[in-house]
Amino acid sequence: MVLYSCTKEVRIDIPKEEPKLVVDARIEKGGFPTVLLMQSQYLYNLTNLDAYFSSNISDATVTLVRGLDTFTLSPYFISELPMQSQITLAEQLNVELNELAFFPLKVYSSLDPNLVGAVGQTYTLNIQYNSQTYSATTKLLSPIALDNFQWIPSAENNQFGVCRAFLTDPANAKNAYRWESKIITTVNGSPKDYRFRHSGGSYFDDQFFNGLSINFETRYPEKDNSYPEEFNRHFKYSDSLVIKLSHIEYPVYNYFDKLRTQLENSGSPFSSPVLMPSNFSNGALGVWAGYSSWYDTLVCLP
Repeated sequence: MVLYSCTKEVRIDIPKEEPKLVVDARIEKGGFPTVLLMQSQYLYNLTNLDAYFSSNISDATVTLVRGLDTFTLSPYFISELPMQSQITLAEQLNVELNELAFFPLKVYSSLDPNLVGAVGQTYTLNIQYNSQTYSATTKLLSPIALDNFQWIPSAENNQFGVCRAFLTDPANAKNAYRWESKIITTVNGSPKDYRFRHSGGSYFDDQFFNGLSINFETRYPEKDNSYPEEFNRHFKYSDSLVIKLSHIEYPVYNYFDKLRTQLENSGSPFSSPVLMPSNFSNGALGVWAGYSSWYDTLVCLP
């Protein structure tokens, strides 16, 4: 008896789509807008920092409409932006401030003091690029405060603990939030964190607690290897941290929630494809996001 088999090589040609505009833009209460424009890359192109930097767009026409006023945003190198805008951009890209200085990117923004984010205002971002116009609108909602928060020491080691927050969600509205924190305890004379940090699940909505009071626990978003391994994401006794709770529109939450799902499923052959939403018109990718934030300080004491 002879056993044999045959194989056939199958080649699949994936069509190469035209590059699309990719927008990563935000405006925060009390801050200037920051608009990063990139060009999408073909699936099988090289994926490295050089390719990312080379896709940066700085020859578009970008305007921001607020009520009856229209403002023109100009492209700036990161070092030309005010320090608070640089910190916001570091948070936006989730990189350290000293690393950001080496990013040869241009970011659209404004230095006009009349164009800082204000609660209750609606902002329409218009982008003209390659004879196409793209638009998106976001609104700075009223900030929502926590009812209370406290540091809870671990039963195994009372030098480390978590933050427990208490939130009452407004009823009869679909609300979405983002949670961030930064430790302002000084280390060698400087604050431990210059920017707010967040975990992958920092965005959440009120689908399961609309109009209810809830409490939830949070940890430090990043590992601190100077702490014992089992507590390297905890807050340390006597630490001071600033809590930032942002009230965001549901389309903004939906974008970042789908983005997180896509990143977590990346490379898995068993995952379902994720269709990324966008609040831009005309096929642009990305999001124009407004953040209305509430801040308070917690000292890590029982």
